[in-house]
Amino acid sequence: MKMLRLIQVMVLVCVLMIPVLIILFLRGFSSNTYDIPVLYEHGVDDAFEECGFVDGGQHYIPEFTFLDQNHNAKGRSDMEGKITIVDFFFTSCPSICPVMSTEMERVQDVFRNEDDVQIFSISIDPEFDTPEVLEAYAERHRALKDKWFFLTGPKEETYRLARCGFILPTIDGKGEPEDFIHSDKFVLVDDSGRIRGYYSGTERDGVDQLILETKILLYGK
Repeated sequence: MKMLRLIQVMVLVCVLMIPVLIILFLRGFSSNTYDIPVLYEHGVDDAFEECGFVDGGQHYIPEFTFLDQNHNAKGRSDMEGKITIVDFFFTSCPSICPVMSTEMERVQDVFRNEDDVQIFSISIDPEFDTPEVLEAYAERHRALKDKWFFLTGPKEETYRLARCGFILPTIDGKGEPEDFIHSDKFVLVDDSGRIRGYYSGTERDGVDQLILETKILLYGK
């Protein structure tokens, strides 16, 4: 039995080391590289002229300060020096949000011991999603303190942040859960506030890619 247990532990260690070995191989043991692109290096197309982007410059996540599920201020300044994974959701969402939050639990589990990785889930229904409501939702999804923050802020600022900061389509449902429209994307933001990628939060393969590319950014810091 002891020998069987030892073999099982060794197999588990090998499985956990596979992503790290892949990254090391890509970074140092071959001529290939795995580069995570920096998006919007030359600005963002403001097709509807609602954001007032500066032409030709690198796009960064703009300043914002919202409240988290514990009534603490949390925002752009807290993203400096950290890799932040962001999604937009609302707690009464009848469609994609439960799947997204379940997948985000998986992301949290991978990076639970990495202080330089955090998660922001920002509500697009701030009138309903008070810090108290978000606290209950966070507990339901086993959010770790100081790792996964559920944020709520003024509605107009929230929608502008989604559309003009994270470049995600977002439409106010005006209190009707079925009428809210938001993206299923998880957004990977580096420690300088630049967007590095979008990943489907409802597809396991997309979330797996997010996890891999987050590790590459983390271990390449």
